[in-house]
This record gives sequence, structure tokens and C-alpha cells, in this order.
Amino acid sequence: MLNGKTALVTGGARGIGAAICRKLASLGADIAIVDLTVTEQAQALEAEISAEYGVKAKAYACNVGDAEQCKATVKQVIADLGNVTILVNNAGITRDGLILGMKEADFDAVVNTNLKGTFNMTQACYRPFMKQKYGKIVNLGSVSGLLGTAGQANYAASKAGVMALTKVTARELASRGVTCNAIAPGFIATDMTKEISDEATQNYLASIPVGRAGQPEDVANLAAFLASPESDYITGTVIRIDGGLAIS
Repeated sequence: MLNGKTALVTGGARGIGAAICRKLASLGADIAIVDLTVTEQAQALEAEISAEYGVKAKAYACNVGDAEQCKATVKQVIADLGNVTILVNNAGITRDGLILGMKEADFDAVVNTNLKGTFNMTQACYRPFMKQKYGKIVNLGSVSGLLGTAGQANYAASKAGVMALTKVTARELASRGVTCNAIAPGFIATDMTKEISDEATQNYLASIPVGRAGQPEDVANLAAFLASPESDYITGTVIRIDGGLAIS
């Protein structure tokens, strides 16, 4: 389904990002695993994908909050893998705390990675997508950006911004054969959610109608659909994948 396509996945070395890399590779896409540094985990995933799925895979170090690094990374991926046709903006961090005591540096760090990072990578891929008149952009939002979660002013604001940016990008690029959609995950079992206390975790699970946490593969399956030709008539939308957590 994705043979001949190249997917650039930010935050791709672990968690949801790694699951997305594996899923897209299983459908035939070459994979650019982009993370803050090229860790042993990233190198292991690179080797695993190449061996398991027979596609090209390469890890790249990039701070998505730095526009020049994003441009250089996209340029290098195109040189190494031939093109970029799928962009998954997954890189994200948290620095939770109540507004009263939140440090300015923590607010800025989250917005810089989650929102500005999404903008930077989208901008870096903008011209290549326009030139080839094809592209699939999948942004990772969050139900926190839809509902507002106490103690996550920075994270919720950044993810709400990502979802608004998704709609703007979709409008700007639709005539060029490029779609842009966002996924809004709920409580997904990752290293990030493992840091939440047991009490808070149980409270989250109690509020999820399906009664369990989501898995990274659940998100990856949706990302693969949005990255495929099967979603060509879908753009500018935000799709919740949360077990019913944010039903309104």
C-alpha cells in the first residue's frame, strides 16, 4: 500500500512513534526515524525495521524546536531515501504542574517541542510536498487539548495549537494534493503515562468507557490509515482515539 513512499516520523524511537514506524514499514514505506538524539534504541529500531520488513530505515538526530535543524534533516532524508511523502509529527514532551507554580521554562519547553516542532517540520516539508503535488501529514494532538486537563496548561495549550495548525495546513495544501489530519489520543500505555501515579492512573481508567488504556498500536493503525491513499478525501480533521474518554 505504501511501497515507494518515505515516512518521516518525529519522536520515532519509542512509544507511539516507534509503533507508527513499524506499522508504516509493514505496509512498504521506507522510514526516517527522527528523534532528539540517535540513541541505541533508535539504532535498534532501524535495524529491526530493515530486517523485519525489507525496507530502508535510517535514524536521524534533530531538535524539532529548531527550524534550521528541521530543514537540514528533511534535506538529508530526501538525499538518503529519495523523497518524503509522509510526515508524522509525533514528537512531544510533558512538564506538568498547576498554573500557579508552573515555571516559564517548563511552559516554553513544552510549547517549543509540541507546537513549534510540528510547525517547523511541516514548514520544512511544505515545498517538497508542493513540488511533488502529494503528501500526507499526520499530527499528534491529544484529548487534553480538547478537554483541558488540570495540571497540563502547557501541554493542553500546545496540543490545542497543533489541532488548529492541522486545519490551517489542510486548507493551505489541499489544492496541491496534500492532506493534513490530527489524531487525538487519550490515555495510551507508554513510558510517558508510566510516570503517572497509580492513583491517577486508576482515576483515568475509571473514566474510560471501554475500561482500559489504549496501546501504541491502536494509534499506529489510525496513523497508517491517514497516511495511506485510502484517506485521500479526508483532510483537516481531528480524530479521537481514546476509548470514549472525551465523548461529548
